[in-house]
Amino acid sequence: MNAGPLAGIRVLEVGHILAGPYATMLLADLGAEVTKLEPPGGDLSRQVSDAYFASLNRGKRSIRLDLTTDAGQERLHQLVRDADALLVNLKPSAIRRCGLTYDDLKQYNDRLVCVALTGYGRSAGDDPAFDYVVQAATGVAALTGDPEGPPTLPGYSSADNSAGMAAALGLLAQIVSGRGGQVDVSLRDVMLSQLNYRAAAYLNEGTVPHRAPGGAHAYYVPAQLFPTAEGHLALFVTHDGFWRSFATEAGIDEPAFATMAGRAAQRDDVIAAVTKALAGDTAESWEARLRPLHVPAATVRTLPEALERTPGAVIQAGDHRLVGSPVHVTGYEPSYGAPPRLGEHGG
Repeated sequence: MNAGPLAGIRVLEVGHILAGPYATMLLADLGAEVTKLEPPGGDLSRQVSDAYFASLNRGKRSIRLDLTTDAGQERLHQLVRDADALLVNLKPSAIRRCGLTYDDLKQYNDRLVCVALTGYGRSAGDDPAFDYVVQAATGVAALTGDPEGPPTLPGYSSADNSAGMAAALGLLAQIVSGRGGQVDVSLRDVMLSQLNYRAAAYLNEGTVPHRAPGGAHAYYVPAQLFPTAEGHLALFVTHDGFWRSFATEAGIDEPAFATMAGRAAQRDDVIAAVTKALAGDTAESWEARLRPLHVPAATVRTLPEALERTPGAVIQAGDHRLVGSPVHVTGYEPSYGAPPRLGEHGG
């Protein structure tokens, strides 16, 4: 079996809960040696549950370290000398207080890549920046839910997970450059970036985004959730070929709907026709009928149902069954080690 693509890369992690640990877990899955530098009480996610901690920290090492003491700082500087990167997921004042920036650490290793993952930026204040708060602050919650009801949230930590991926990308980009330096990633900036075409429509065309029934797409029609005789179906028709295949199967014969422009101009009529057609069969049946036609459609399933249908996504890491890495490299299979015990590797 080949070594992971990040074999030989040493990453130190300082932080709690989700965004930072998720970033470094992605790196560990690809072969990097990741060492958590945990305070005396450990990463706060240890207090949530063993399964929660495992879902973010499989395959890592753990050193117990009090960075508020002289001894802790001395040990940090020793570890930095042999590291390629340090990823920190703390509030800005804590990052400064604990000396966890490139300016603080370059005297020990000028090749070190320092990544600061914060809520609103390292130069911002310490305003609380938890995932759901950031989703609300950046417009995500305002776009989610039925337009006749209150705004809502998607039900998982989209800001933390997305910021973790961006932080991992920034860390690797700076390593590839061959230079040490500081990388800053904030949850706010990541979520604004992920609203890309919505933001562009407003900034360039003055189009104010709004919630639509069924989570309808801003441009494509029909592209949303629809009720069926049993269950809901996600239908995503992005071009005219998809529409022809779907309309033939659904028995919708309306020439005015043949083009993307025509469907967009008559959105309400299209949605009404599709809703009426889909009511004649179940979501599971529609999915089975549309799959051979290559029409993008899927039944709305629960997470347990999705996991049961995708057994290859589930891996074993020590005593825990978890979802494996989303990055698959030909010829390499992650070892998926157990999550570390607090201070298992020192401190």
